[in-house]
This record gives sequence, C-alpha cells and structure tokens, in this order.
Amino acid sequence: MLNLNQNSLLDNVTNYWDNRAKDYSQHNQQELQSIKRDKWKKTLLGHVPQGASKVLDVGMGPGFFAILMAKAGFQVTGIDATHNMLEQAKQNAQQANVNIDFVQGDVHQLPFADESFDVIVTRNVTWNLQHPEQAYQEWFRVLKPNGRLINFDANWYLYLYDEQRRKAFEQDRANTAKRQIEDHYENTDTHAMEAIARQLPLSRQLRPHWDLQQLLNIGFSQFVVDTKIGERLWDDIEKINYCSTPMFMIVAQK
Repeated sequence: MLNLNQNSLLDNVTNYWDNRAKDYSQHNQQELQSIKRDKWKKTLLGHVPQGASKVLDVGMGPGFFAILMAKAGFQVTGIDATHNMLEQAKQNAQQANVNIDFVQGDVHQLPFADESFDVIVTRNVTWNLQHPEQAYQEWFRVLKPNGRLINFDANWYLYLYDEQRRKAFEQDRANTAKRQIEDHYENTDTHAMEAIARQLPLSRQLRPHWDLQQLLNIGFSQFVVDTKIGERLWDDIEKINYCSTPMFMIVAQK
C-alpha cells in the first residue's frame, strides 16, 4: 500500500517511474524511429533562441528530448530523479551515438550554477511535482538572460476533481476499445498513479492558466502558449487515447 505523506511523496513518484522505465523507454525508441521524431525536433528548434548552445532536459526520462537536441548539435545535460530512467537514457544515447551529461537529482533543487543554460526542455514532468512553484523558480535561476523554457504537459489528472472530465476520460477508454487500438492506460498501474496524483497540487489546477500566472510572478516574459500542439505532434492513436487531456506547450523567456 502506498504511504503518501509529504516526506514520502517524492519517493513514491520516483518509484512509480522507476518501475515504468523500460516500457517508457520502448515508447521513446519508437518515437525516435518514427515521423514524430522530425515533428518534435522542428517544434523544439523553432523556439530555441539564436546563438543557444547549452540545453538542460528536466525530468529527461529515457532521453527523447535530450537525444533530439544532442543530434541537433547542442551541448545537452539531462537530469532525472529516477535511476532506471537514467540507465535507459544512457543506453538510448549510446545507441543514438550522442554525448549527453547525465545527472540524477531532484528537479526542485538543481545542482547547477546560476545562468548555466540557454534552454530548458521538459515533457510530462511538471504535473509530477510536489512543489511546482519552487521548481519553476529553480529553472528560472539556471537559465541565462533571454534563455527559454519549453514545457509540454497536460491536465492529466484533473478528471479526479471534475465529473465532466471524468466522463470524457472514460469515453476515451471506450473509444480505444471500439476502434480496437492500444489503450495506453491498460499497461499502467492506474490506481497507484491516481493515488499519487491526488497528492500532487497540479492535479487539481486548470492548466496552462495556472502555469502562466506562476511564470509571470517569477519573472518570465514573452510567452508562447499553444493548447492544440498535440494535434500536430501526436499520432492518431495518441489523439484517441488522450482526447480529453489535450497537450499544451508553454514557451517562456527569461
């Protein structure tokens, strides 16, 4: 049984993703071999400031973003709290023949000096955070002046607090069965993740509205917000699986 007091929450999140590292890595490998690789690369590079060279991948997982950016010629550092994710990322980077600096650590407290990076990239990470405001402040700290945060996420567990969203989530599950496609929630421990999500503050916030306000308060500026980015980056199977939780992108400049 999960022990979800405040002291153990980070451990529970970390353990959950450690257990999913291999399967998640296989998904990343498929992305790297598909047309999505070039779509994601074009999107990321379209928001990188001119002259940028140093990139930090926050919550890098198996290394999808880190590998894309390293292949594009950037000096990339990836940080993740989960040991198994980092091990998968190292294997994937070796297979892709790219050099990446790997760091195991808490993204709320980055072990980097002020103004170390030109760009921070992150995907499906912020919703996992116990103290997202603190994390955003840390990311602002390590960005150079005019550096940019490029963040992709979704309202993954808002359905726990909104009946209409719950019905829409259940409809997504029904649609995957009707169309006889893979349900991305079938191979996950949904009950465990929902138990964790109930303890995470962003599960009950309407995003990206919440994020924009926090980023403004911290000092970010010149925002680009795209609440339909998934229509261009997701494949048809993802669009059916996640119809009720559309992905958003926030680009914020320091």
